[in-house]
Amino acid sequence: MTFREKLHLVTGSGAVGLCIGLDPDPARLPEGYSPDLQGISSFLTEVISISTPHAAAYKVNTAFYEAWGAEGWALLEKIAHDLPESSLRIADAKRGDIGNTAKRYAHAFLERIPFDAITLNPYMGGDTLQPFLRNPHKGAFVLALTTNPGSKDLQRFSDGKFNLYERVLDMISHWAPQGNLGAVVGATHPDELVKIRRAYPSVPLLIPGIGAQGGDAETVAQIAEDVQGEPLLVNVSRGILYPDNDLDFQESIESACLDYKKQLKING
Repeated sequence: MTFREKLHLVTGSGAVGLCIGLDPDPARLPEGYSPDLQGISSFLTEVISISTPHAAAYKVNTAFYEAWGAEGWALLEKIAHDLPESSLRIADAKRGDIGNTAKRYAHAFLERIPFDAITLNPYMGGDTLQPFLRNPHKGAFVLALTTNPGSKDLQRFSDGKFNLYERVLDMISHWAPQGNLGAVVGATHPDELVKIRRAYPSVPLLIPGIGAQGGDAETVAQIAEDVQGEPLLVNVSRGILYPDNDLDFQESIESACLDYKKQLKING
């Protein structure tokens, strides 16, 4: 199954899929889970078990594992293997480098570890992306317009015709004619998100920024309804891992998944 085929499969007949971000913060684990790797492992195992019926994709932010050193990397591999194969498994690693270095990154995340896709920084150019895109069964999402306030420093730089983020989006079909490259566009930029969806409907989007960062799920759902195109994967991390309610841990995860699916108008 190609990356594009799997992306369509996990989102079903709809244009939107819920992506769950596995960014374990030891300071925010529920009661009963120790703030160490053992506690994190148990916590994530439970999250995956509860959320599997609802998740089209999982996005694993590698920094939350790499910070623990070799043992954290071992947990990253374990979690990647634990993720259901029926979901799209994304390594949120934001890598980007030249030549043999990019090849080794691609081998690490897309061969040694069973991720289906990886996030990439396109700043060094299209040749640095190719090692991640040669296999049509694997894919990537390049950073285009990110959620952080400093995104304006470079991503909105204009030559009078294009903003830099628009140049990135414009190059995607050239960089990946097999259709296995998407873009990261934050829900914290709703006006730009509408324009991007209209201008680049053939580009699948990974959309972070819902919930804790201020993005609105219902706005994204409306954009998907208004403009037909490739699937949108809407990522929620803190809003699902650490929901602000009075339910116990297991019930809160289930409730948060259902609530975000409702906001995003995802059936099933």
